[in-house]
Amino acid sequence: MCMGNICRSPTAESLFRHHATEAGLLDAFDIDSAGTGGWHAGDPPDGRMHEAAMERGIELVGQARQIVHEDLNRFHHVLCMDGDNLQGVLQLGEGSAAVSLMLSHHQPSGLEDVPDPYYGGASGFAHVVELLDVACRNLLQDLIDRHELEA
Repeated sequence: MCMGNICRSPTAESLFRHHATEAGLLDAFDIDSAGTGGWHAGDPPDGRMHEAAMERGIELVGQARQIVHEDLNRFHHVLCMDGDNLQGVLQLGEGSAAVSLMLSHHQPSGLEDVPDPYYGGASGFAHVVELLDVACRNLLQDLIDRHELEA
């Protein structure tokens, strides 16, 4: 979950999908991303983010959408890129999903928030891909361990 669903959250979605596929577990997960704002709804992922992800062999696909309250019951986990988006998700109300920060799965990073690269240069996009790659790998392993999935 990020602001507009064109940079950080579609990257996390694509990275997690990639790692779940490599582990042979894609069918075990319902993977999606959304933004707390709707101003980019229908847009593809940001081209600069797509380029940074492609450097790691990850293609970003999909169209931006805004989170809706039903997502809090559709998914088991809603992972937010920063504290502002976490608060935006919590304002949607109660649901069965566990809502947390994405970088809680990137230990020890020393960071709580995935920085928003939108107004920065190429190095910011590459840094976000790196942070999210580690967090997605750790998240997948945590889910495998917690639910005793066969990878």
